[in-house]
Amino acid sequence: MDTTNAWSDVWAQIVPKFGQIIFSVALFAAVLIVAFWIASKARGVAERPTVITLMLGPAVVLVTIGLVIPGLQTILFSFRDPYGTTFVGLKNFGWAFTDPGMRQTLTNTVLWIVLAPVLSTGLGLLLAVLVDRIKHEALAKALIFMPMAISFVGASVVWKFVYAYASPENPQIGLLEQIVMAFGVKDPPNWILTTPLNTFLLMVIYIWVQTGFSMVVLSAAIKAVPMDINEAASLDGATGGTLFRTITMPMVRGTFVVVLTTAMVATLKLFDIVRTMTGGNFGTSVLANEMYSQTFVQFNSGHGAALAVILFIGVAPMIWYNVRSLRKERTIR
Repeated sequence: MDTTNAWSDVWAQIVPKFGQIIFSVALFAAVLIVAFWIASKARGVAERPTVITLMLGPAVVLVTIGLVIPGLQTILFSFRDPYGTTFVGLKNFGWAFTDPGMRQTLTNTVLWIVLAPVLSTGLGLLLAVLVDRIKHEALAKALIFMPMAISFVGASVVWKFVYAYASPENPQIGLLEQIVMAFGVKDPPNWILTTPLNTFLLMVIYIWVQTGFSMVVLSAAIKAVPMDINEAASLDGATGGTLFRTITMPMVRGTFVVVLTTAMVATLKLFDIVRTMTGGNFGTSVLANEMYSQTFVQFNSGHGAALAVILFIGVAPMIWYNVRSLRKERTIR
């Protein structure tokens, strides 16, 4: 009897929700049908403006509600106190650049931006060149690209076991501990607690995931280089490194820059790895993680908004340069 009542309660909660979903889908379909019908009836001078309005109007409204308005509110909150009630000017930005803890966070962020993208993209380019020359190219690329199939959180869980620490007298489960002890180190450090080494160890996780993406994109760019150019350079005596430096690299430079700047944007917004591995503790916090902590853990909306604005200012030039490079490449083609 109790089981029957429990199932009745469950169905009483599920059925209305399913009804809401069906109603929302039906309403969306009806709006689309009406929009397409209006567009089909438009004629003459009004045809083009009508179609543009109907096609772009909903997207513009959603972007405005979901992105533009919250962005403007964030900028306003960055000039207010923790509760968002009192105007404090640039005080929050002053804290971001003068607080000792924030200086460490900004330093870590700069290290991430400089090292992780360069290493992952450079390693991807190296693998793209080498893997294209081996026999089972597709298999090798699939294995290298495989980490991209999991999220940064999943990758962090995997690498937690690699960096796991136990005192020498206890059984070891950390792969890195086992390797170091095999070389004669009797008491290896607790890797995640060792500053600043732990920051670089977290970068290894990002490089492990991102290298496959860089390799695949750059490999496609290398294969797109016309064979006749390589053959002509070979006839002129260019081989090996000279051929790569004078022909291949200039031809794929645009793609390399796009992959590099994309990786930089990703590292500037990086949150998952730091949050999963250390929670931002032990001197590993970065800008995105600190923004989350200030806003949702310490409930300081002013500090969190200021960090969000700094993050946006850092990302915007990279996105602009990326778009500019893509447009320039299309123009050349």
